[in-house]
Amino acid sequence: MSNALVGLLHREHAATGLFLELLGLEAHAMTEGLFTELPGLAERKSQLAEQITALGRQREALQQSLGYGPGRGGADAAAAAGDAVLKSAWQQLLARAAEAQAMNHRNGVMVHTHLDFTRQTLNFLKAGGQPLYGPDGTHRSGGSGNRLAIG
Repeated sequence: MSNALVGLLHREHAATGLFLELLGLEAHAMTEGLFTELPGLAERKSQLAEQITALGRQREALQQSLGYGPGRGGADAAAAAGDAVLKSAWQQLLARAAEAQAMNHRNGVMVHTHLDFTRQTLNFLKAGGQPLYGPDGTHRSGGSGNRLAIG
């Protein structure tokens, strides 16, 4: 029991580590303004998330075949019944998963901040329906054309 479960936990831990690396690259791309890199990183993250989900399903199927319930409760019970290596592998996976969740949330906040800034900038540029620049590229003032002073 313990060896197969430990093996799956190690594979999940490694995949989650790769996910953390991608999250770091994503954060770097956003802070450095390398937005063209984001679609590729998002695709890689999606593929890795699918892999992590598949590993989690395998682990859950194994824990159920060993008589433990599904989900986190069953995994906790299986780890508690196992040896020190199994307990350690489970705790390490939980810690890494929590780190990935926090980093993914932080990156999501950055994405929304960039989107809000872009929306505000576009709204400013469209303010009043008056373009800041004419078709010839010259600046247009927003005034009425009436002079306030002579001179």
